[in-house]
Amino acid sequence: MAQVNDIAIIGAGPVGLFTVFACGQLDLRCHVFDSLEEVGGQCAALYPHKPIYDIPGYPHIEASVLVSRLQEQAAPFEPTYHLQRRIVSLRGQDDYLVLGDEAGKEMAFKAVILAVGGGAFVPNKPPISNLAVFEDKSVFYRVTDPARFVGKKVVICGGGDSAVDWACALADKADVYVVHRRDKFRATPAMVKKLHDLHDRKKLTLVTPYMLESLDGDKDGTLKRVGVKTLKGDTKSLDADYVLAFFGLVSQLGPVRDWGLALKDNDVWVEPTTMATSKARVFAVGDSAGYDNKLNLILCGFSEASLAAQQIYRLLHAGKAPRFQYSTAKGDPKTYKEKQAR
Repeated sequence: MAQVNDIAIIGAGPVGLFTVFACGQLDLRCHVFDSLEEVGGQCAALYPHKPIYDIPGYPHIEASVLVSRLQEQAAPFEPTYHLQRRIVSLRGQDDYLVLGDEAGKEMAFKAVILAVGGGAFVPNKPPISNLAVFEDKSVFYRVTDPARFVGKKVVICGGGDSAVDWACALADKADVYVVHRRDKFRATPAMVKKLHDLHDRKKLTLVTPYMLESLDGDKDGTLKRVGVKTLKGDTKSLDADYVLAFFGLVSQLGPVRDWGLALKDNDVWVEPTTMATSKARVFAVGDSAGYDNKLNLILCGFSEASLAAQQIYRLLHAGKAPRFQYSTAKGDPKTYKEKQAR
């Protein structure tokens, strides 16, 4: 192997992008791999306009904007992005790891950080016979253009964060109905409270406990009505222009499952103070990492990225701990790099 690089980050979502910054602060150079054609992971591919409320310092930030800010933060450390490049193999050597992609091209790294989230995601779809007629025309599993729904009748199905967040975000812009099979919602308590407040103020309508049963419209995919029913068999019809179906995502780790890592369910099991996996020189952060009492929050992934970077520094410097510095003490990354070059 001609060249052994510093760090490979597999996954260019928010946590993967912040990992570039965390490693860069320790003068570790990163290559970032992702099978998608752009950085951002789920935030870019599935819900670029989804509002996010739990990023410190941002009471409200759209997913795409967060990705842009993280990419800007990583830029001074000059990461190399390998987009539309799916890593399918990992093999270990004495003091480095070799990654292989689908085309058979290989690269060597001193350490690898998995930031793959839950793997490849596909939406759970409702069991409706004519669903395909309306998909990507009036039935959507993610929001890429919120302006599409302004002034329209929108039926939002589901009880998790995506359903509740979008119901609240669209309440002042569209005629929103929220269909959920239970009276209780699984979103964060603050957003559930906001949802009920909007319902009480007649800004949206909660349709519970009902499930999506049928779609009625034209052959060109134009939707007119949706049918909903309770478990007891009670039914009603709702006029609708669009359906947003948020029934969760099915994720698969794919090739990662074959890399000899300790797994539990769909998580790569790690030591939580170092984010080290069961395989030497391989670390996992973000939603791909599992440990007891794990919280799948972006902000927790940011912390995990810093822990992994610190441990990799020790690994590559014979156990020597990095002299810890706050980013404010170290200064602006671009200025710091310029000083180091002089």
